[in-house]
Amino acid sequence: MEIRKIKNVNNLKTAIVLVGHGGLPSDISSELVDKFMRVHKTRIKTGSTITKQEIELDQAIRRWRRTPETDPYKEGLESLASELKKFMYGHHVITAYNEFCYPSIEDAVGKLTRENYSEIILVTTMITRGGSHSESEIPEEVNELRLKYPTVNIKYAWPFCMNSFAEFLGNHIETFHEKVILNSD
Repeated sequence: MEIRKIKNVNNLKTAIVLVGHGGLPSDISSELVDKFMRVHKTRIKTGSTITKQEIELDQAIRRWRRTPETDPYKEGLESLASELKKFMYGHHVITAYNEFCYPSIEDAVGKLTRENYSEIILVTTMITRGGSHSESEIPEEVNELRLKYPTVNIKYAWPFCMNSFAEFLGNHIETFHEKVILNSD
């Protein structure tokens, strides 16, 4: 298969942030997760502001040591980012996570801003509409980041074209279809 490279033609220092959902590693302390969930869900129900305790618990979960064995999701997203780099000539590609993993979207954008990237494009692996993360949370966070970093062009490459994604899935499914070999005799 031919790799079609997407060139950075605008001469901006551009980075792509591949945003995944994030998952919990298999060896994480259930007590830590339970405590975070109680604090987090209470805040969401009451509509109160985030507390220092919730931030600390979130960071403890996000920074939990991970390996490909304990967090295959993180390994998978990083593998996808590595493949994406082949197509994004002249762009820096990194990963970020909506929840549970490090770096957060805010951490990733902050790091890229400190490294003087003038354009940051976020794209998520959460494809379909209707998901609270891709449709609400990430756009809200992008808007906050635009206010925090007004000199950086921050874009969110979403929603996806369902026709293009359906075509991708159809092509993928085709590779699993049994091939019928016609004999010319």
